[in-house]
Amino acid sequence: MNAKIHQSPEQTISSYIGKLLRDNFGKGPESVFVSIKNVFVTVYFRNFLSPIEQVLMEQNQQNIINHLRIKVFTSFIPEIKLYIEMVTGNKIKEFYYDWTLNNKSGMFTCLCDNSFEDNVAYAENFYGKEGLEAEMIKLSHYAQRAPDKINSYELNSRTILVVREGIMVRLEKELVKRGHQDILRTVKKEMEKTYLHNNIDLELILNKSIIDSFTAWDFQLDKSIFLFILNPDKQLNIPTVEMS
Repeated sequence: MNAKIHQSPEQTISSYIGKLLRDNFGKGPESVFVSIKNVFVTVYFRNFLSPIEQVLMEQNQQNIINHLRIKVFTSFIPEIKLYIEMVTGNKIKEFYYDWTLNNKSGMFTCLCDNSFEDNVAYAENFYGKEGLEAEMIKLSHYAQRAPDKINSYELNSRTILVVREGIMVRLEKELVKRGHQDILRTVKKEMEKTYLHNNIDLELILNKSIIDSFTAWDFQLDKSIFLFILNPDKQLNIPTVEMS
């Protein structure tokens, strides 16, 4: 049967990303989840580790994997952006990526020019928003300085995005000017993820189990994001207060 089956933008992007990763690494992810809301497109992929990367992991060569992934991911970012823009009809102005080798997972996050909702001025609210942003300010202060601006968004029941602006200190800006972005990215990633992994308050604040967390930066814009993947079915049985 040759009839073309209609796919949603999320399904179309998911299929494309899975094939792209498989073509570039020899093995694609087990699953790819795409969320489109507000001005954001997020892609979360699971069980993604190539055979060569698996060997390097067994030899504790994570630094080599990270270095290679940065090079490969950077090379196909323009292609991903172009494809997502074609599917959604929305121009991408910022693009972020990250992965967690131990979880064999990763993400891409796009910030677009226009909202995908008709009402672009709607108020974004969700359980734990205020506490989450307060905790992210603490983390920022621990790793560099408190952000000039922070906001968070619940894209769906399993995806929360935090956007921070104005977090870099003068030393970090000088490192970027001198071309040391990769070193700075690695150090900041390790610091912030260590803080997240040792922080038991986030799940209590959100009253949901956190499956994965990612962080990424745009040093030129002095901007950063966190992407949290939650288990919507695994609440922590914390007494909740009705929100009006």
